[in-house]
Amino acid sequence: MNIPTPTERTPTFHVRDIPVYGDALLSPMIGFSDLPFRSLCRELGSAMSYTEFVRAESIIRKNEHYAKKLSYRESERPVVFQIFGDDPRLLLEAALRAQELGPDILDVNMGCPAKAVVNRGAGVGLMRTPVKAARIFKKLSAALEVPVTGKIRLGWDDCRSYKLIARIVEENGGALIAVHGRTKEQGYGGRADWDAIAEVRAAVGIPVIGNGDVKTVADIQRMKSHTGCEAVMIGRAAIGNPWIFAGIDRELVTLDQVRRMMSRHLERNLAFYGPRLGLELFRKHAVQYVAPYRLSREMRRKLLTRETAAGFMAVLDEIHAAGGTKML
Repeated sequence: MNIPTPTERTPTFHVRDIPVYGDALLSPMIGFSDLPFRSLCRELGSAMSYTEFVRAESIIRKNEHYAKKLSYRESERPVVFQIFGDDPRLLLEAALRAQELGPDILDVNMGCPAKAVVNRGAGVGLMRTPVKAARIFKKLSAALEVPVTGKIRLGWDDCRSYKLIARIVEENGGALIAVHGRTKEQGYGGRADWDAIAEVRAAVGIPVIGNGDVKTVADIQRMKSHTGCEAVMIGRAAIGNPWIFAGIDRELVTLDQVRRMMSRHLERNLAFYGPRLGLELFRKHAVQYVAPYRLSREMRRKLLTRETAAGFMAVLDEIHAAGGTKML
């Protein structure tokens, strides 16, 4: 894994004219890739910051929630805003408005397999309409000052259009493509097809980021070697394990490190969302932070039912003080 020092001057790759230092980054995940968690991962070595995806219409209508999803810290740059939709005109309008918030890159989601997204022709639904995908990238690339990129899947079981869509992205101005090596029907199950990611890498001249089944530090280099991709996205394996971006596997992380990270993460959640919502949203992360440990049912219940930050930290201190907790 390549984690550059602050003085290193050679970028790992470029997104058009934007240098990227590092070869592993947090994947955009709805409900997880928010500013608190994303910024922690960035500090540990995640090379870029992708926001959660935002619907084009929400940006145009200035929905109260969209600005929160597109919030970021200056220290996270390069920052990538990810948007989704199926209408080229609306996507362009949304992208122009989003650009005013200062991202480094604008990414079009063509990989989300959720029914609510796919049924309206967006997400991986766009991979069934290559002409529309071409129109979207042509419009956005011509109108935006920032680079435009795309995140795709392999397509559908009956329409694995990943190579075609990758070439369309490049031919219509796209500056990078990220590939999740699963089809729509696979969702997040089964094995990711790294051979298919390698086919995309061979088919285009722009940088390619591979995504799928990267669970350990060694997997990062394995995927890069297997596919030839410039970098690797890590999604579910990073939840409860941001240390992977620092080149540290989860079993090497001490209980003290876990306690300190949970404290920092909770503090950022409370500052960003407020006391009630911040604590509520942190619980799903807490479950993953403590997942490797043998905690009693009562201790897990206490941890996940505290209603104040002070109460939550008291339970964390109780777990930490026990000292004998062992990883599974």
